[in-house]
Parts: sequence; C-alpha cells; structure tokens
Amino acid sequence: MFKRLIGLVGGAALLAGCSVYGNLEELQKTEPQGTAFTKALAKEYQAFSEFEMYDMRDYVDADHFARKGLRAAAGEVVLPEEIANWNEPADRIKVLTSSRERLMNGLDSGGRENHPMEAATAQAKFDCWVEQQEENHQPKDIADCMNAFIAAMEVLEQKMAPEPAPAPAPAPQPMMEPANFIVFFGFDQDNVNEGAAQVLNLVGSKFADYKEGQIMLVGHTDTAGSATYNEALSLRRANNVRFKLIEMGVPASAIGVEARGESEPLEATADGVRNPQNRRVEITIK
Repeated sequence: MFKRLIGLVGGAALLAGCSVYGNLEELQKTEPQGTAFTKALAKEYQAFSEFEMYDMRDYVDADHFARKGLRAAAGEVVLPEEIANWNEPADRIKVLTSSRERLMNGLDSGGRENHPMEAATAQAKFDCWVEQQEENHQPKDIADCMNAFIAAMEVLEQKMAPEPAPAPAPAPQPMMEPANFIVFFGFDQDNVNEGAAQVLNLVGSKFADYKEGQIMLVGHTDTAGSATYNEALSLRRANNVRFKLIEMGVPASAIGVEARGESEPLEATADGVRNPQNRRVEITIK
C-alpha cells in the first residue's frame, strides 16, 4: 500500500489542481492504442479502477490501476502485479505466487497474441485477487476475484491447448479372396438336383462373409447338341441356380448371370460328346 500511496501523491503533484479522480478520468477519455491485448487490458483496468473508486472508495488502489490502464492504453505490455509489492497474508503468498506463474506462462506462451481478450481478462482478475487479498477483510470480494481469475485461466488454457491429433484412419478391411464353386447337371437337364442344392447351401453360407458381395453365375454345357441350343440350355441352368439362391435369401441384385454354352468346356472333347464335367454352372463370390 505504501508504494501505491507514493504513486498517488506523486501523480497528484504532477496533476496539480486535479481531483483524486484524475488518472481514472484521463483513462476514461483515452482511446486505447497498441495491440488487441493492450487495448483489452486498458479496458479491464478501467473497469477495475472504476469499481475501486466508485464502489469501494479505495482511491489509492483505484489510482494505481488507472495508471496501469493508461500505460496499457498507450500500447505498453503491462505485467501482472508482483506479489512482493503487496503486503499479502503469509499463508496466501504461495498460492498467489504459483497462480502468477501460471498466468505468466499463459501470457508468454502466446496468450497475448492469439487470445488477447481472454489473456487480458485473466490478468485483470489476477490483479483484482491480489488487491482484495491484501486487504483481507472482505471474504466475498476475495473469493469473487479468485474464482474469476481461475475461470478466466481455464478459458485461456483451453483455447491455447493444442488441437488433438486426428484419430488414425481405420485400417482398411482386408479384401476377401473370391470363392469358387461348381454345380453339375444331368444330360440335357437344367434343374438343380440334390447334389447341386447341397453346394448352393454352402454358397449361401459363404456369401454372408462378404460385405456388399456379388455372385456371378456362368452356365456351360457339353458339346452334344447344336451351339444355339446349348447357349439357351446354359442360360437356363444359370438362371435356375439364381432362382434357388434367391429362395435361400441372397438378394437378387447381388447375382449376375452369363451363358457360355459349349464354348468353354472344363474338359476338351470333340463335338457331339456327352461329358458330365462340362454340364455345369460355375459360381464365383467376390
């Protein structure tokens, strides 16, 4: 208090003829200059000085913070109060000192430049806490300033916290290898017999493992009969397999059909040869 009282007396000597409100009145008329931080800090100190002057009738501290506001309004980076300059209760010096260190870390780590409003609020609320704590007779005002400082620091630190690293992209699902099946038919037949039905049960179970899977059915015949007839026969065989799979619950949109007739035998034969290996539908799931 003694150092601040000297400042008030000195200021009064320089402002001969002015009232005790002199520095505050000058601050109220001053348009702040400098950075966004110094401008915001000037306004914060003006508000605090007005509170001390008009509400608390503490002319010494009102003038002290008005002078800090004038320095900030001139573009000066004014520092928070030094604890050693105040007659603080012994049991509060440690917490005030650590809180100032926390504040200075936020200010010096980019808080002034990147978050000027939040940084200015935190500094002014800290100085409010320091001033009220020294007086040490108004518990509510002390608590209000302390809690306001803590809340302001939390906001500042949250804004200064680095953006969390983006979550790594999920590993791509391994591609399912195509699954292949064959069902066979009797001579000149296109119906799905008992043996073929058993194979199709396996096809339906396997298809469930494929996300958005597709099934391709390719019909074939042996070389007995004309090529035109065999083309139609191979298509009927493929379509009958398709109908059976649909009955088993496979979506119709997931099934494609092709007919190759006798053009792609599993076992090469002369024309007109009946061969059970060539009478088939090849099934591919992918």
